[in-house]
Amino acid sequence: MRARDKAAVSALRTTLAALDNAEAVPVGEAELRGSALEQSPVGAGATEAARCELSEQGVLAVVRAEADERLAAAAQLTAPAHAARAALLRAEAAVLLRFLEAPDRV
Repeated sequence: MRARDKAAVSALRTTLAALDNAEAVPVGEAELRGSALEQSPVGAGATEAARCELSEQGVLAVVRAEADERLAAAAQLTAPAHAARAALLRAEAAVLLRFLEAPDRV
């Protein structure tokens, strides 16, 4: 990261966001409709919900999906004008795949 590896920074930022989204609590359809204003919760944190916690396998699945998504997008960019974007996507996927292959995952 000190070398300002743009591919690594981009891949890690978007993967962290994907992990954050995967830990979100699903919202039910009834909750989307809402209710009367006087019945709504009041106060700081009144609507907070505990986040789901992903297992190691769940985290690996999200990282693998992010890498696969980048490789699929790079494969679709076949025009010479998109060569730089395809190379960046492949570099981002390589960063993520290195984390999957690491024997000492944290």
